[in-house]
Amino acid sequence: MSTTERRLISAESVTEGHPDKVCDQISDAILDDLLAQDPSSHVAVETSAATGVFLVFGEVTSSGYVDVQTKVRETLRRIGYTSSEVGLDADSCGVIVAITEQSAEINQGVSRLTGERETAASREERYEAQGAGDQGVMFGYATDETAAYMPLPIHLAHKLAYRLAQVRKSGEVAHLRPDGKTQVTVEYDDAGHPVRIDTVLISTQHDPEATQAWLKAELKEHVIDPVLDEVLGDAVRHDDYRQLVNPTGSFVLGGPAADAGLTGRKIIVDTYGGAAHHGGGAFSGKDPSKVDRSAAYATRWVAKNIVAAGLAHRVEVQVAYAIGVADPVSVNVETFGTEIGVTREQIAAAVRQVFDLRPAAIIDELDLKRPIYEKTAAYGHFGRDDADFPWERLDKVEALKAAVAGA
Repeated sequence: MSTTERRLISAESVTEGHPDKVCDQISDAILDDLLAQDPSSHVAVETSAATGVFLVFGEVTSSGYVDVQTKVRETLRRIGYTSSEVGLDADSCGVIVAITEQSAEINQGVSRLTGERETAASREERYEAQGAGDQGVMFGYATDETAAYMPLPIHLAHKLAYRLAQVRKSGEVAHLRPDGKTQVTVEYDDAGHPVRIDTVLISTQHDPEATQAWLKAELKEHVIDPVLDEVLGDAVRHDDYRQLVNPTGSFVLGGPAADAGLTGRKIIVDTYGGAAHHGGGAFSGKDPSKVDRSAAYATRWVAKNIVAAGLAHRVEVQVAYAIGVADPVSVNVETFGTEIGVTREQIAAAVRQVFDLRPAAIIDELDLKRPIYEKTAAYGHFGRDDADFPWERLDKVEALKAAVAGA
């Protein structure tokens, strides 16, 4: 491949101190608190942030109770927004709450069985009775180009963002503040394999006394090179990448003081970095009855098991729902011509045989009524090795192989 014909693919991530990610974490912290008290909570909570003020709004039906102001402040302290010097003080910022009860019309489509009827119902009756919380289209994706079954650009971008936060909190690199973004550009060959890291970009909030030359050297030594060495080893060249740090110069003012934040505004960061389609629905602040979240997790689970079973090198799974209807309107499996020894149709048939993609079945199979969501709200929902996310399990590999063999 000539220099002018290089195929370069990029993806970005953001740290937990990014304004949009702050809002995601607050929304999911509220969700987790409610699920811990009442696993059947129906929650659709969003957060917006501006200079010195947060608005938490949405709909909740739950027997649990959350002190929203306290939860907002706890989340901000954990992230590191503890002083006006960094642009936000968790103890003095304003918090406005506007949460109402979930619409009865939406609720009746999701929960047709309640109380004693739900307790007495069989599993099949429950699965048929719980319809999707809304219409919509969700996508899941997996590729064998990394051990995490994730596209390399977004996988590296997340690792860098996470490492950036680690060295800030530990003090390994001084003068860092919570807000930050990462971006990685990877060169691919004609066969679609990653061969070289082209560019690594980090924009990080910092104290005024930190010089850009010092910061660039510190990030290369303590963030970039350790992550590239750990993830890539000798498999992908990373000895001549271009490093960009704070390309506009200083980045002292950050967080909501510099840029407004909103739940659900980083959906490509949350998923596959643009390598796959996206149905448009955000995740954070939504309980698993919302298929925007649970079905996106389920389709990742399906796609990852297909690739791990050796049936294809790259897979995208699409599922669609109608509000109040349990069975998906459609399920589509796309292998991009990378299927191995089988046809795409055989893989799709095996998926229908092995996976039950009705909302209640997904919730049961993946045990989604637990308070596990705040951790998803930064550094990606997929490909993680630092969290127990059930949609990352490879527990259907043998069943898929058997289904294809018996077709």
